[in-house]
Amino acid sequence: MYRRILVPLENSATDAVIVTHVCALAKHCGASLVFIHVADGWAARNINHLKLRESEEMRLDREYLERITAQATGSGLEADSVLATGDPTREIVEAADREQCDLIAMATHGHKLIGDVVYGSVANGVRHATTIPVLLVRAARPDA
Repeated sequence: MYRRILVPLENSATDAVIVTHVCALAKHCGASLVFIHVADGWAARNINHLKLRESEEMRLDREYLERITAQATGSGLEADSVLATGDPTREIVEAADREQCDLIAMATHGHKLIGDVVYGSVANGVRHATTIPVLLVRAARPDA
């Protein structure tokens, strides 16, 4: 069914929902995983055109990705990770193409309409910008 699944992560508690779900799906399908985090701090947004070094925040993001990837490989899955910088929607869509993924699996927060207006929705942007199937798994809202 699926051969390679891209899994965008936020480096937050919400990630546990999608990681658990997608690891089970990957085992069932025999798929490999690509975990991606798009760093969004000031240094990350300006790293390329200002030729900056990786920030402490980016170093911690990389360590987080490596830890999640190691957990997946430790459970018998093939997994890679990508730390990207820039616009999250664009970076996720481009990584899915570049990594030859045939599914993008994301956790969503389940914002209500005003939350999506205020915070935007990367998941919504991704589903509109790609032709690759997108699986959305809703995480429990903190107020639920």
